[in-house]
Amino acid sequence: MDTVLPQQFTELCLHSLKHRIQLNQHNIQQVDSPQEFAQTPRLNPKPILLKPLHVENIVAAVDTSTIKIGDTNAGILIAVRGASVWKQNGNYRYTRIGPFIFHVTEENKSEVYSTLENAYFGTQKGSSRQNAPNLLQTPTRIATLLERWLQKMLSKTVNNGLILFDGSLTSGSPDTPTRRMEEILAVARKRANIVLAFSKMTSLRVNGHLITDLLPDHQPPYLLEADVARPRPPVVLLGNIYVARLTREKFAFRVDIDKEIPPQMKIEAVEKLLGNDIFSQSYPETLRFAHILCTFTANEVLAMQHFVMRKFGLHVFNRPDMHRILFGPYGRGEAYS
Repeated sequence: MDTVLPQQFTELCLHSLKHRIQLNQHNIQQVDSPQEFAQTPRLNPKPILLKPLHVENIVAAVDTSTIKIGDTNAGILIAVRGASVWKQNGNYRYTRIGPFIFHVTEENKSEVYSTLENAYFGTQKGSSRQNAPNLLQTPTRIATLLERWLQKMLSKTVNNGLILFDGSLTSGSPDTPTRRMEEILAVARKRANIVLAFSKMTSLRVNGHLITDLLPDHQPPYLLEADVARPRPPVVLLGNIYVARLTREKFAFRVDIDKEIPPQMKIEAVEKLLGNDIFSQSYPETLRFAHILCTFTANEVLAMQHFVMRKFGLHVFNRPDMHRILFGPYGRGEAYS
């Protein structure tokens, strides 16, 4: 079973850093996930009432993070990290991978992306080069590749468990090919796992209101089932969509559950999750830990800058912030442009 991080990931980090680059300490920011395609759903107002099932199940979660740690004369310097967290027998454990530092330029972006995609998923070189992202999209796309690989490894190694993804089960975008997501879900089902995806943000609306705002006055925990029209190709919904309010706080999340799972097993999966994990603000603690463990801190960014400067003899400099120069206190900086 191929559960070892492909060597190409580490090799590409070092290879991309061997070129002489200059860093810019300004504009350190976290890259947000792209918004999904908007659909028009119908929301069943009758809640599906839930009761926690205290049956021992492994709960596992995956998340990745990327951050830009510097601008260069040729491109950008980025870092990527991933984390897998699982809860078993009342204990949380985790594996954290990275950070991996890449120097991505217009010249090497296709090589970096296609090499990683070939190593992770055996994609043919021609097709992966056609799907290579532009320079600004590259950090998110590389992090997504790492996330899909971690999801696949969890699906291969966990048995009879509940696997939590960050985001949705919508596929068909360049960074989430339908065939890749179908393979991950099929591997999970083969080992009696059920995949549930929690979205922190959603664009789905009913009569102009976000589906996560249309909460009935009913005692939680409960689910609301959403009926979403079949989207236009190439977008594919691989999960049934629910709104989940799982604690007394008035927070709710979109939850996608693998469409191939029988309806009753979907509901039981959420009830088993309630009985095996800790919840706050309707969000599972295992997935919260995965997010925290892969997120970069300011001190880590400074340490990575120092490492690259010492290891590769680079000079760090600040590029002038033209927003501040031109607009003074009214210039919010490049991060907001």
